[in-house]
Amino acid sequence: MLKTTITALVNRCTAHPWLTLAIAAILAVLSGLYTAHNFAITTDIGQLISPNLDWRKRELAFERAFPKRMESILAVVDAPTPEYASRASGALVAKLRANPALFPTVRELADDPFFKKNGLLFMPTDEVKRATDGLDQAEPLIQVLYSDPSLRGMTQALSVILAGANSGRVPFDDLANPLSKFSTVLEKVVAGQPASFSWQDLLSGKESPPSDLRRFIEINPKLNFDELEPGKQASDAIRKAAADLDIGSLYNARVRLTGPIPIADEEFATVKQGALVNHVATVLIVLAILWLALKSGRIIIAVAITVTVGLALTAAVGLMMVGALNLISIAFAVLFVGIGVDFAIQFSVRYRAERYEVDDLRQALSNAAANAGRPLTLAALATAAGFLSFLPTDYRGVSELGQIAGVGMIIAFLASVTVLPALLTIFNTPGEKEPLGYKALAPVDRFMERHRIPVLVGTLATVILLSPLLYFVEFDFNPMNLRSPKVESVATYLDLRKDPQTGASSVEVLAPNVAAAKEIAAKLAKLPEVSRVSTLETFVPQDQAAKLELIRNLGKTLEPDFQEASEKPPTDAENVAALKESQDEMLKAAEKHPGRGADAVKRLAAVVGKLAEGPEATRKKAEFVLTDPLKFDLDRVKNWLQAGEVTEQNLPPSIVSEWMTQDGRARVQALPKGDPNDNDTVRKFAGAVLKVAPQATGGPISILESGDMMVRAFVHAGAWALISISILLWIALRRVGDVLLTLIPLLLAGVVTLEICVLIGLKLNFANIIALPLLLGIGVAFKIYYIMAWRSGQTQLLQSPLTRAVFYSAMATATAFGSLWLSSHPGTSSMGKLLALSLVTTLAAAVLFQPVLMGPPRETNDG
Repeated sequence: MLKTTITALVNRCTAHPWLTLAIAAILAVLSGLYTAHNFAITTDIGQLISPNLDWRKRELAFERAFPKRMESILAVVDAPTPEYASRASGALVAKLRANPALFPTVRELADDPFFKKNGLLFMPTDEVKRATDGLDQAEPLIQVLYSDPSLRGMTQALSVILAGANSGRVPFDDLANPLSKFSTVLEKVVAGQPASFSWQDLLSGKESPPSDLRRFIEINPKLNFDELEPGKQASDAIRKAAADLDIGSLYNARVRLTGPIPIADEEFATVKQGALVNHVATVLIVLAILWLALKSGRIIIAVAITVTVGLALTAAVGLMMVGALNLISIAFAVLFVGIGVDFAIQFSVRYRAERYEVDDLRQALSNAAANAGRPLTLAALATAAGFLSFLPTDYRGVSELGQIAGVGMIIAFLASVTVLPALLTIFNTPGEKEPLGYKALAPVDRFMERHRIPVLVGTLATVILLSPLLYFVEFDFNPMNLRSPKVESVATYLDLRKDPQTGASSVEVLAPNVAAAKEIAAKLAKLPEVSRVSTLETFVPQDQAAKLELIRNLGKTLEPDFQEASEKPPTDAENVAALKESQDEMLKAAEKHPGRGADAVKRLAAVVGKLAEGPEATRKKAEFVLTDPLKFDLDRVKNWLQAGEVTEQNLPPSIVSEWMTQDGRARVQALPKGDPNDNDTVRKFAGAVLKVAPQATGGPISILESGDMMVRAFVHAGAWALISISILLWIALRRVGDVLLTLIPLLLAGVVTLEICVLIGLKLNFANIIALPLLLGIGVAFKIYYIMAWRSGQTQLLQSPLTRAVFYSAMATATAFGSLWLSSHPGTSSMGKLLALSLVTTLAAAVLFQPVLMGPPRETNDG
């Protein structure tokens, strides 16, 4: 019945080719218009997983509770000193706030007035004491520098220092290190090199840690969802603002963007990068393969039109079904071309073989339908079953790909038995002068027939011998590794993740109230896998009474200095005079106190002399480099003196909203101990947290749970594909032995694929794992062609036109998959790599192993 139905359909299309082509053209145009109008793609990796899973529900609930965190751009400002980092960040914040239409919310945590005033309270008590004692001792310098923050003021402050050394209050050699810092920065200024100076480092006597050289600006921009990159306008505006401010030259600072919005935008940009070139190259290579397979320009054009019509229909139907494509389901186009070409090549090669036997176009097409219709139908249904096996899984990205590609296989098959025959009729392709087989492979056929058992045993023994490699198959469950580390947003995120204190690898718990949050935090803090736990209570400093007493005592010393009026800024001539006077004073002091301190003083005196003799622009640069951070630090000290008692009740709303919802739910954050870039560390951390707080969510939880989900999806999809294909094969073949002869080479190819993955270091991940279940659907087509030919009594299969069709079909499919391999997107590239590898193994299993496994054909009645 199937054979009769396919033959009748092909005959009807060849009898009315123009009508068939007109209907196909109308459907293709309508589909193209629908796709162009409704095309949408989401780059959110979170959308690849079903929202109905418990851990995804918790994740989504947390995102709804604190939505600003998920709709934000994080601008990371790095500079060589803490002062420059703050200056650059403050300038950028002010610039962005001037554009509220595009940036409704711009917030820098360190710039919050609350932290400016109460910053000292968050330091340990002993550090507060050291800081206040140091500032108290530096009061004479602060008085001079606050009233005259200029080169003249600097020389006056230096006079105070030298006076203290001359009187013996300060050992002269103790001046070596601080004065050397001044010399280094001034030498750079005089040489015209970028220079920066930190008074914080000078007073502390040590270099600032990397965390102090970085500032974070959290930006909630207005997004343009009409664009495929909704945040691009905002990101471009931030970069332009930084360029307009010239913070690179002024503060030696750089600005990098990361966060959910830039990562998603650059994800799509990475997918687009090189896509046009790859697709054009793929089309050209596929056309070359079609030429080698079909040797007819007319047939090639017919195949190309057929695949194009099918692709247009599949794209439209796919968008109707899923609404928006994702980073995995967008690969349906490549899969369709690769496999759709297979069906077209199989039919075309069969037609050519029949045309060699019968020099009548329509009769040859009818005969091709009669002989190829059944295996093509079975192959299409089996391939569709392989794709559709993903539907029941929670891996939404692959489930949608399976849905689209499964339907696409049916469309590709129908196009191959309707549009293609009609086009071949219209083009009136010429007859064939030579048979299509490969006579050169006759020796291989004979070798395999004579040595069937050794070949079988040798192949199976090799596969079994290598089977221990399967233990070492690696799964990379971290979705960030699917993104390109070369783009700024991901590179910045990975850089931040190296420091556990940034919170890039944090776990979040949404507690019903503050009391519950405190209880959960106490339990998490006891875990050895946890380095730090934060709640709203974290923003209430400890030991405030002692710290406030130290600050009040400091205020009694410094506040009178801050109330004095500033002196009139000096002229350049006055600065030059002060510099020369200071040079003389330093040289005289160095003569009285030989040693390490004297050497440092002489070095500074030399560069001060050059500065005095140099151009005014150099002196202005030196004054800016030294006094701009000074003004910042003095303002910071003034703000510290205003500190007051902090309670949960008087915390600013900007902080409270980050840690508590309006309905009273409270957030708890835990950070991992150990290397946050190590997947094992992150998984152990997530597992330990979940035992204490089953409602936890966050990146490490996602890595743990999504990894388990992916394995389940893989197993379920593989099982469903195997079951559905087995049932389909049983219905068609009616012999358990023939079903096994079809499936065994397929399973063998899967095992060999995994073994090769280990040997070449290819890890399975969210994207490429789909290749293995798809191997069942794609690979079964080749096996079906051979089992059907074998059942019909054909021998010497390597020499037959079937092998020609299978070989070139596989080459075309491999080329399509190879275009994914060349993608700039790591996830897409790994998908193409594993798909191409699995295709090579399944082709080898079909062409070389399956004929040996089947042995001599037996007489059957295929009906």
